[in-house]
Amino acid sequence: MFQKYFKTPKNEGSQHRGLEAILDTTPMKSILYSTTFFFSFFLFTGCVTLKQFDELQSDFDEVQNENRKLALEGQDGEIERREMAGRIAVLEESRQTLAADTARIGRALRQSNASLVRLEELNDVLTSESSSRMAAINEENRALLADLSRSRKELQQQEDALNQLRTNLEMRENELSERSKRIAELEGLLAARDAAAEALRSQLADALLGFADKGLSVEQRDGKVYVSLEAQLLFPSGSTAINANGQQALEGLAAVISQQSNLEIIVEGHTDSDQLRSSAIPRNNWELSVLRSTAVIEILKASGVDPEVLTAAGRSEYHPLDPDDKARNRRIEVVLAPNLDALFQLIRSGE
Repeated sequence: MFQKYFKTPKNEGSQHRGLEAILDTTPMKSILYSTTFFFSFFLFTGCVTLKQFDELQSDFDEVQNENRKLALEGQDGEIERREMAGRIAVLEESRQTLAADTARIGRALRQSNASLVRLEELNDVLTSESSSRMAAINEENRALLADLSRSRKELQQQEDALNQLRTNLEMRENELSERSKRIAELEGLLAARDAAAEALRSQLADALLGFADKGLSVEQRDGKVYVSLEAQLLFPSGSTAINANGQQALEGLAAVISQQSNLEIIVEGHTDSDQLRSSAIPRNNWELSVLRSTAVIEILKASGVDPEVLTAAGRSEYHPLDPDDKARNRRIEVVLAPNLDALFQLIRSGE
């Protein structure tokens, strides 16, 4: 009997009309324009080699793919938000309908009580008539009173059920309101994380611009900033000792990240697939990747980076960038990730 209170929203097509608006947002345009400018700058300077051009093309393609992914995620978030708005509207309409029905039932109950009073008055008048007719009338009155009592009980039960349903709807509205608030807060935190990561990437790219043609690159992925330094920039072949150019690059990196707060920094060492076998340390690719990572961390510490935010990791040859380009695979990657404690605390508070 309550199906009439729940209606399907008729504006589902409006959800699709909002998708193009998401792709036309200023942050998305800014990312596309800055990426195109960065790529065009290196393409038209005339100072890049074919290998560097390919690397830039690859980075450009990765950024474009990431932009598409972010656009799709934004579309999903907007669709979910609009669906929730539609559901809230339906629930509000149902609540108003139920309030009107409750008032109508109350009026019917009062009318029934008034009828019962009139029947009782009629019963008093009829008691003065003949006993035979009185018996028939009394029997009829008893039947009417039973029917009225049953009707009143049924009406009371319906009113109680409607009141309970109204209470449940109010609870559901409160839950939806709280969920919408948490979603908005999560979206705000994620947007702030991405904006901070992009600002840090831009600052690092500017600070380390002089090393861009020597095997150093800076990019943003999934809210993190990745600074990749090819081994030839940092180390002699098979060595864990950092050369002068590498130290200069790492000091420039440290000068930027030491001024940042709420960062977690992972320094990853990577090797190529050529097996290193030696009786002296490093004895294999695992040890070589770890020792190179710790060598970088020592310079970062000495250059003012808080050691509490640093983590050393050796990944040997098992995470290559390009199976056909060993020089690219021999690298150090410094991963700069924002501290997500506030985000995790918000997620746990909604469980």
